[in-house]
Amino acid sequence: MNRRSARPAPGPAIRVRPARELRRQRRDRAHRCWDHLIAAPLWPLHGANLGTLLRTCDAVGACMAVPRFPWVPAALERGNTLRRPACVHWTNDPLGWLARQRDAGARVVGVGTGRRGRPLADLPAARGRTVAVLGHEQHGIPDEALGLLDAAVEIPMVGNGSSLNVAVAGSLVLYKLAGLL
Repeated sequence: MNRRSARPAPGPAIRVRPARELRRQRRDRAHRCWDHLIAAPLWPLHGANLGTLLRTCDAVGACMAVPRFPWVPAALERGNTLRRPACVHWTNDPLGWLARQRDAGARVVGVGTGRRGRPLADLPAARGRTVAVLGHEQHGIPDEALGLLDAAVEIPMVGNGSSLNVAVAGSLVLYKLAGLL
C-alpha cells in the first residue's frame, strides 16, 4: 500500500456559511447615524458610482456626505439597491462642511492615488470619528481642501489608469477604516 492512499482526503479549504447564518448576522433595520465613519465624495463626477458607494457605507456601518447638487439624489437612487434608507449627510458647502467636521474633532483623511499619502495597507482602523474625503475622479481633491486634511492615503496602482472610480476607492478605504480588512 503506498503512503498516498493511506491518507484521508483533505476537507474543504474554506467553510461556506449558509444563507440563514449570514441573515442572522445582519442588522434587521436601518442604522441611525453612528457618527463614526463618513465617506465624503464631495466633488463627484459620475452619478452611478454614488449609489454603489452608498451600499458599501451600509455594509461597513458608515454614513455618506454628499453635495446638494440637483442630480445627486437621482444618482444615489440609481446605484442603490438597499431596501432601507441609508444615512446621508447633505452639504451645500463642501469646504465649510469639512472645516466644521475637523473643528468638531473628526479626523479627516484624504483618499487619492498620488504619492503624498501613506499606503492603504498602512492605514489603521478608525478609532474615533473619521471622514474619508474622496475627490473628483479626474482632478482629485481640490487644492483649497488639502489644508483641511489630517492625513492622506494612497491607493497604489500598477496599471495605466490614472484613478479608480469613487465607489471602488471609497470601498477599499472604508473597509480598511472600519477594521474589516
